[in-house]
Amino acid sequence: MSKTAVLYSNTPPNETQEARFKEFLSQKYKEEISFVWKKDDSLQGGFRLQVGSEMYDWSAEGRLSQFKEVLSSLKTESENIIPLLKETVHNWIPRALAHEEGTVLTVGDGIATVEGLPNATYGEILIFSSGVRGMVQDLRPDEVGCVLFGSDEEISEGSVVRRTGKTAGIPVGDDYIGRVVNSLGVPVDGKGDISSEEYRPIEHPAPGIIDRQPVDTPLETGILAIDSMFPIGRGQRELIIGDRQTGKTAIAIDAILNQKGKDVICIYVAIGQKASSVAQLVQNLRLRGAMDYTIVVNAPASDSAPMQYIAPYAGCALGEYFMENGKDVLIVYDDLSKHAIAYRSLSLLLERSPGREAYPGDVFYLHSRLLERSAHLSESKGGGSMTALPIVETQAGDVSAYIPTNIISITDGQIFLESDLFFAGQRPAVNVGLSVSRVGGDAQTKAMKKAAGAIRLDLAQYREMEVFTQFASDLDETTKKQLSYGQGLMQILRQEQYQPYKGSEQVVVLVVVLNHLLQDVPASEIKSVVAGLIRHFSEKHFEMLNEIEMTGVLTDECKESIISVAKKYIKER
Repeated sequence: MSKTAVLYSNTPPNETQEARFKEFLSQKYKEEISFVWKKDDSLQGGFRLQVGSEMYDWSAEGRLSQFKEVLSSLKTESENIIPLLKETVHNWIPRALAHEEGTVLTVGDGIATVEGLPNATYGEILIFSSGVRGMVQDLRPDEVGCVLFGSDEEISEGSVVRRTGKTAGIPVGDDYIGRVVNSLGVPVDGKGDISSEEYRPIEHPAPGIIDRQPVDTPLETGILAIDSMFPIGRGQRELIIGDRQTGKTAIAIDAILNQKGKDVICIYVAIGQKASSVAQLVQNLRLRGAMDYTIVVNAPASDSAPMQYIAPYAGCALGEYFMENGKDVLIVYDDLSKHAIAYRSLSLLLERSPGREAYPGDVFYLHSRLLERSAHLSESKGGGSMTALPIVETQAGDVSAYIPTNIISITDGQIFLESDLFFAGQRPAVNVGLSVSRVGGDAQTKAMKKAAGAIRLDLAQYREMEVFTQFASDLDETTKKQLSYGQGLMQILRQEQYQPYKGSEQVVVLVVVLNHLLQDVPASEIKSVVAGLIRHFSEKHFEMLNEIEMTGVLTDECKESIISVAKKYIKER
């Protein structure tokens, strides 16, 4: 079946022009092509030649668009760009370039179905005649399904769509630090434009095994319950999981605050949250000086499902830029439950087959290809790292639901927050039995490993004894002491939000409590005693804290000194 070439212009071509067109077509396509002219009054200068899905735009508008692309690609470090512009204008020659065009069949709910783009690829960016961009997400024999990154009200049936040949990406650079941007990297904090250093695709293969090194460097959260029992290493992926309103985001924010002065770039990705909640969070970070090293990627609940879908990938691309430049990065995805829901919405609108809980079959791949990009790179690759703290919301503590089980199997451990503990005043409400870090002591300093000792075992014994003795009236002295000690441990693990501990302070607290020095202190007074003790060490014995902080080692002499000072302080108090 021969192709038809359609020439759109204001006036018909003369014989010479028609002959030149036919010669061009025969040389280009090497097959018989019929030639048809159609009048188009909108083309006052130039013409448009369509062959199948390919369009050669030699109209005034098309040549101007070409010139714009040339100017937009200009890069200069000099402040005076005038000579460069003059040279570009002088040397520019417009060319009749072919680009594929299609037409919109249907549009609605942030989804457009387009026909006439036979060579479009998965993940490619398309541009609609209204200027709205979209991304190919569904490939069919005669049409493609496209998700839209803008309002679908500006697109109608029959609208023209162009291929770009580019995959979805985000501009990246050091100037993004301290800013709030949307899923496309556009600033939304009202502080002006951001100059980018390069453009990265949001989808990128994860580093291979040869390009990684073991996770062995601590990334301290400043939260005693986590750093002592479920340590997180640089390059690890530790899931924070629990019901709604149990303090999941609070843990992530404290972890960000604790990176102050540690040369760690933090990225917080907010997916499907209230804009007011994110604004308040940014304000808290700014008040505590954390925005100096933090980037916030915000895809609020008011954004479309496509914008929420690409948000974590955009944040990850930003993180990879810093990681590949040898920096350490902490990225928080808050939360992936809403991300999965956004992807389910897209999939159902694209008419993909629903599976378990109506999620599509590739929902596991959705998160695995995101979280696998977190790594501790080898020295040959710069030695940078990206640590991920994905957050997942459960319903009534059900960790066996589809999305939670998927992400538990992808990550290197989970911190499970229990509602009953939270409402009982235990905050952070970490369930010691269900939480785990698969990196373990490898992500702890020697000082922390030595100080933490058997704290998990002691807590487990206390919880078991507490259940066993709640119905008993007569308790022997040994059991009473164990219960008192366990209650003291639980009090020690209570920590106010926005008050992370330094690593050396955590070591001191653990040495004091695990050596039963707070055995006789009433449970109600333990928090104030510990706060006073930390203050006492910071003011009078800061050389001990400095030694632990600098060396990462707790010597026997230092341990004995801590016990001696603590005994004296508690006795005098």
